[in-house]
Amino acid sequence: MKRSFVGVILLCAILLMNIVFLQLLVHQYYFENYVAVLTYMGIMFLLFPLALWIYKKEKYKGDHSHEKE
Repeated sequence: MKRSFVGVILLCAILLMNIVFLQLLVHQYYFENYVAVLTYMGIMFLLFPLALWIYKKEKYKGDHSHEKE
């Protein structure tokens, strides 16, 4: 399985965004700004399926095991 650099970089960027939004979520929760907490939580829920989609796309990109003779 050969992975492209673009897919790995995208997954790293999504992980970084998840960490940043989690930190913002905790900060806003501490200051009882619940609308912002729900907004950051919604963004994190949208990023997770995106990361799964990129991972599955990269996982099967170089896999040609179904073409064996």
